[in-house]
Amino acid sequence: MEPPGAPPHGCAPAREAEEPPGSPALPAEEPQGAGLPRERGRGRRAPGRRGEEEGGRAGRRPRVTVDSSKAKTSLEALKISLRQLRWREFPFGRRLPCDIYWHGVSFHESDIFSGQVNKFPGMTEVVRKITLSRAVRTMQDLFPLEYNFYPRSWILPEEFPLFVAEVRMMKDSDPSWKPTFIVKPDGGCQGDGIYLIKDPSDIRLTGSIQSRPAVVQEYICKPLLVDKLKFDIRLYVLLKSLEPLEIYIAKDGLSRFCTEPYQEPTLKNLHQVFMHLTNYSLNIHSGNFIHSDNANTGSKRTFSSILCRLSSRGADVKKLWSDIISLVIKTIIALTPELKVYYQSDIPAGKPGPTCFQILGFDILLMKNLKPMLLEVNANPSMRIEHEQELSPGVFENVPSPVDEEVKVAVIRDTLRLVDPQKKKRKEIQLLGGMSRVGPAQRLLLPEVTQALLDKSPVPQFNRRCNYFMCYRCQPLEHVSEANEELLDAGRADRPGCEGTRSPEAALPSLCLKQVFPKYAKQFNHLRLVERVATLFIRFLGVKGTTKLGPTAFRTFIRNCKLSNSSFSMASVDILYIDITRRWNSMGIDHKESGMCLQAFVEAFFCLAQKKFKSLPLHEQVASLIDFCEYHLAALDEKRLVCGRG
Repeated sequence: MEPPGAPPHGCAPAREAEEPPGSPALPAEEPQGAGLPRERGRGRRAPGRRGEEEGGRAGRRPRVTVDSSKAKTSLEALKISLRQLRWREFPFGRRLPCDIYWHGVSFHESDIFSGQVNKFPGMTEVVRKITLSRAVRTMQDLFPLEYNFYPRSWILPEEFPLFVAEVRMMKDSDPSWKPTFIVKPDGGCQGDGIYLIKDPSDIRLTGSIQSRPAVVQEYICKPLLVDKLKFDIRLYVLLKSLEPLEIYIAKDGLSRFCTEPYQEPTLKNLHQVFMHLTNYSLNIHSGNFIHSDNANTGSKRTFSSILCRLSSRGADVKKLWSDIISLVIKTIIALTPELKVYYQSDIPAGKPGPTCFQILGFDILLMKNLKPMLLEVNANPSMRIEHEQELSPGVFENVPSPVDEEVKVAVIRDTLRLVDPQKKKRKEIQLLGGMSRVGPAQRLLLPEVTQALLDKSPVPQFNRRCNYFMCYRCQPLEHVSEANEELLDAGRADRPGCEGTRSPEAALPSLCLKQVFPKYAKQFNHLRLVERVATLFIRFLGVKGTTKLGPTAFRTFIRNCKLSNSSFSMASVDILYIDITRRWNSMGIDHKESGMCLQAFVEAFFCLAQKKFKSLPLHEQVASLIDFCEYHLAALDEKRLVCGRG
């Protein structure tokens, strides 16, 4: 298996994918009204004029349809991607359903009943700074060593007294400690409202902090510098599916630079945003900002150019990539429970609705020792491929940005390739197209092999004379090279008389998105405890479309899982529910519904686990209680099934 830290291919130009020997092919795509004569010597004859027209229509592959009417700032990159794929765009929408709906901000559509949407319900809320901090903190309680890539955080205003007390305690224990903190408004973006402080008393506790909650974090004072400048990394991550969980990471990203040489924060330079904040939207207003067409220079560069530079200095780039991949997977594992609750609320099981995928922007800072630290996750990363240039005072013009276009168009195009709704159908056609090369005995097993290849599971062993299947050497599909795997969709181009009829896929470079989950699932599945707790929470929600648990549903959960006893009565259950729910509701967590939210349920679940399994570490307590609940619920389901049959 390829190591998770394999470096991206940004240091070398992307190779055109090559046709794997013996790979099955799609029927050739023929031009409208011009059928190609069939091959001689195989019992085929060239059709007549009528046959040509019918053959042309039958051979033409249906084009994928994309509704881009709400694409907003990503529209230009999307248009380029659709032209490269030769898909059909509907810029003003369409009365008939489309295969894919591309939205620029968020998904709040109740009139889409099919197809795919490039946004998950609730994603914008889940990656807000406060929600992200809470989700990561829950994982830090369970697995402190696994989640040490996120700075220590406090939520304002509710945790301000705790923040003051902890800082005072740390200063008393280590008088030489002189920390710096960064305050980030919860709903802020593009650097809006961010500022640095040296002491908790410097927080602006005016009316704004009450009406606009924030997160305060330890500031990373020793970042990696390039050309004496601080920079961060914007990596693009595709969440292709929630169930099953499927994650891809782009092999290249963007490096956004500050525009003033970095110095460790002091009282004199705390307010120099061009030195401390890497936000592109801030630094573009600096007189030192450099627009460059070269990926290796300027104030915005490709991440691969930074990796090449680090590699030339002897840095372990493979380990760095491995750490980044680990950070991304662990972060999404932390976000998944809340996302599943939103998903079942907007698109309940059994109700017509689209499937979802989403491109996320991970902002990562490298420390001096090359340890990656997560800054934030963006639900709507900018996909603009141009920038504003001031021609004269007050007069601006949009100018193409080659660095942005190189990275962002590839991400959008290859996301579309991965979610192509016709991809599975074409694979089935390709695999079944090999039946003529399989003997009668092997043909009986063909459905099993077809499903095995589609599911990426090991192919059954065949006789060595079976040329068609032996081209894959009877291995799991994941062992076939990425280029070969992509070309399963490319169509046969080497058939006599079929030159020029290759699929658009064949002319595209290899995918810039690399699957990291479930590819490396074995290394991370033990972290998915809160996701299992969320599954219990969703089971007892009862009413479809709700996101909060009522008191009756909580009592039913306790009763069905056999969690009440003489030392923990149902009266104690009610007190636990009221105390935790009241505290979470006082934090301003979604007052639209009354009841217990997922975070409150997780806290209650942890309390129950600590009561029942006192001598174990927290993560083992939680895992043991999950197993206990799942066992009793499975027994209850089986009993109901037997009674139903009776």
